[in-house]
Amino acid sequence: MSGMETIITYRRRSVSRQDVATIRRIIESHPDKSRRFISQEVCREWDWRQPNGVLKDMVCRSLLLLLEKKGFIKQPARKFTPANPLAKRKKPSRAIVDKTPVHCSVGDLIPIKLKQVRRTRFEKIFNALVSEYHYLGYTQPVGEHLKYIAFSHDRPIACLAWGSAPWYIGVRDRFIGWGKKIRENNLHLIANNLRFLIMPWVQVPCLASYLLALNRHRLSQDWQNLYHHPVYLLETFVDTERYLGTCYQADNWLCVGQTTGQGKLSKSRQALLSKKAVYVYPLTKNFRRELCHDG
Repeated sequence: MSGMETIITYRRRSVSRQDVATIRRIIESHPDKSRRFISQEVCREWDWRQPNGVLKDMVCRSLLLLLEKKGFIKQPARKFTPANPLAKRKKPSRAIVDKTPVHCSVGDLIPIKLKQVRRTRFEKIFNALVSEYHYLGYTQPVGEHLKYIAFSHDRPIACLAWGSAPWYIGVRDRFIGWGKKIRENNLHLIANNLRFLIMPWVQVPCLASYLLALNRHRLSQDWQNLYHHPVYLLETFVDTERYLGTCYQADNWLCVGQTTGQGKLSKSRQALLSKKAVYVYPLTKNFRRELCHDG
């Protein structure tokens, strides 16, 4: 077997015997260093980075564990086991907000300010509001994500969250027209509307579609600012047993079909979850060219 032949593929990274030899050399050169140090050195050696330039340290550590399990390498002993912040994450504390009922037109709420609150002092307020008032509650998004609070006269009236797109959605992928390899490389160019909450005491006709439009006009630039790449397509899933998707339709989103209801990790072909309508919104006319670009 040649040194360059792939022995394992992990998260789209092909690992050859030559790569394993590189990892062994790094481990042997730093016998007293931590697993984290080894992982970061491997990332630097391979120039294995996220689109924003940060080392893919956590992914690399998982790969090293897999290689050790399969007998290819022997890592240094663990120096300590860090706590898993997701496993013991506390439920967000309640937010104290003005719950005076609002019945008016969108025009009466203007000016509406949409703040991107990820990594700001407002993020805890977002988490608390979604935890308390969204029917799905709050879960911390994994991977790239942005959070927004809409304020009217300094009073929060809505929350929107956007995150990484699910790995495979048949109707979406057929709409785009990309194959497996292109999808793996370019999936980060899609943003998924994870949460959309209008406060239950705010009952204003057409507010939801107004906020969607407000948000989508700035989303790609905000993504570029934080993650150093744009997004070209937005998507969301509407539970049709609860909602009609009216606000997405009013904002000219396209319904491209339904999910299968099998869930992300299901090996069964039976529907385990309620099927959801899949809506998409292209942010540029040439979105297919951008998403199907084989760079």
